[in-house]
Amino acid sequence: MKPQRIAIIHDKQQYGEGLARAVQDGLKKGNANVVFFDGITAGEKDFSTLVARLKKENIDFVYYGGYHPEMGQILRQARAAGLKTKFMGPEGVANVSLSNIAGESAEGMLVTKPKNYDQVPANKPIVDAIKAKKQDPSGAFVWTTYAALQSLQAGLNQSDDPAEIAKYLKANTVETVMGPLSWDEKGDLKGFEFGVFTWHADGTATDAR
Repeated sequence: MKPQRIAIIHDKQQYGEGLARAVQDGLKKGNANVVFFDGITAGEKDFSTLVARLKKENIDFVYYGGYHPEMGQILRQARAAGLKTKFMGPEGVANVSLSNIAGESAEGMLVTKPKNYDQVPANKPIVDAIKAKKQDPSGAFVWTTYAALQSLQAGLNQSDDPAEIAKYLKANTVETVMGPLSWDEKGDLKGFEFGVFTWHADGTATDAR
């Protein structure tokens, strides 16, 4: 896939706009043709003006920085207008509720997110417990949040002093639902990778490779 005319959209919030600007910087370094960079209002539901602009500018690829409610509406309205544009978003859009909003229009969207940890056999008891509460175990933030709590608990087992907890985590590896995790001196995870997934209308995602 080699997009010719790219639009980058965000929801004007810290998470979404931050991601959008990072994507913009990366694309500029690769000399990609970013036709426009613009923000929408979180909570908005009428994206007819945006869709008309995408159509007028002949945009063939859109990156959206934000969450699933707005992405679902944009997808649905873009497809209703006949756009064949490819859409991509971060883990914030990777929510089964997006498919409830967009329906078949969600099919084929690209998403960057961690691997499908709900498919790891060792995590089945947790998956079953989440499903028993009628929650979605495939949610983008489920497993990173669970692993973060496990890591915090490992630190608290050593000390209740925040500085000592940070020191412990930087010097040790913690076994989590995402596998063994370790951190560098800055506190950043070592070797943590996101994958690119194809989103489907039924709310599932498969590896896009």
